[in-house]
Amino acid sequence: MDKLMDYYNIIYPILKEYADLPYHYGDLEHKLIVSDDKRNYLLMTIGWENEIRVHGCITHLEIINDKIWIHRDGLEDGIATDLLAAGISKDHIVLAFHPLEERPFTDFAVS
Repeated sequence: MDKLMDYYNIIYPILKEYADLPYHYGDLEHKLIVSDDKRNYLLMTIGWENEIRVHGCITHLEIINDKIWIHRDGLEDGIATDLLAAGISKDHIVLAFHPLEERPFTDFAVS
């Protein structure tokens, strides 16, 4: 449980900073959603752009077996960059959006 809280204390402030960034167009907002067990983190875009409904996942992180799995990463510089800067080592980050056979070439954890 300590590892889970350590991750929460790193991940939440990073994603909160992104969630607090305002959109300069459309009636859009970011939503940060954290599961009750603090294992899933979703950064969403929700709202309207002109007459088009926008509802999409920017980033999805999940804690699995003491590693941070990045299922979706739509941030410009990548959430892994922020996690590394916060002190999370590459062997504790899985780029799950890459197929399993490609992960050994990423320098991050495979699973």
